Amino acid sequence: MTGWDGRGPRGLAVLTVPMVGSVEETDDPCESYRLLDPGGVVVVSVAEFLKDLQAIGRPETTQRSYALALLRWFRFLWAAEVEWDQATRIEARDFCRWMQIADKPDRVHWRHQGQDAAASASPAAGRVPGVANPVTGKRSPGRKYAPTTRVHSETVVRSFYDFHRDAGSGPIINPFPLVRERRGGRAHAHHNPMDPYRAERSGLYRPKVATRAPRRIPDDRFNELFARLPSHRDRALVAFYVSTGARASELLSPGWTDAGPG
Repeated sequence: MTGWDGRGPRGLAVLTVPMVGSVEETDDPCESYRLLDPGGVVVVSVAEFLKDLQAIGRPETTQRSYALALLRWFRFLWAAEVEWDQATRIEARDFCRWMQIADKPDRVHWRHQGQDAAASASPAAGRVPGVANPVTGKRSPGRKYAPTTRVHSETVVRSFYDFHRDAGSGPIINPFPLVRERRGGRAHAHHNPMDPYRAERSGLYRPKVATRAPRRIPDDRFNELFARLPSHRDRALVAFYVSTGARASELLSPGWTDAGPG
């Protein structure tokens, strides 16, 4: 039995995707990150895409995130022995199916890099996969790819092929298609402004993600933390931080010139 493009069936359950290739950080401000193939050669198609991301103002963190998502896609293609510009909807479909059943690769956390295996395997080095933190309620990553990771991968790879289609350097048909309702126009084209917006999938293979409640620590734990602060200054700062509702990165990044007492 073969697929609609004449290729034979692909056994995803037994498909081995080697951890080959890498995303390398550079000192070049014009090329912060680059994707290398198994031979250590820069993947030109990804390099051009990352340049476009930089041109439209995406930060380096976004460029790195997109490069890592594309590395996952290219690893799948290398294992399937398919060139990136020869990928079809079958490869896109199988990639999304593979991410549902595949285990995430084991990685040493950056805090424990350079330490011995015994130290990294200690209880202090990490939490049991899938078990929630008793204070924050945040679950440690499980063995499978989370729906949010699969959503991100589908978005990144689809935009990668959109870029090369528009530039004329890739296939004229994006292997990651849009849903049928989105192929003829933009989302919410005839939306009634009096009605609430409904969630819509843009990609055909884009998984649905359940709406999650914001993470927080229980009130009694926060009260315990607040009571243990050693000074009124620390309590005032924590009360200010919590009342703003800002992210940690937003609270830690401002300087003196950013303050506006008025």
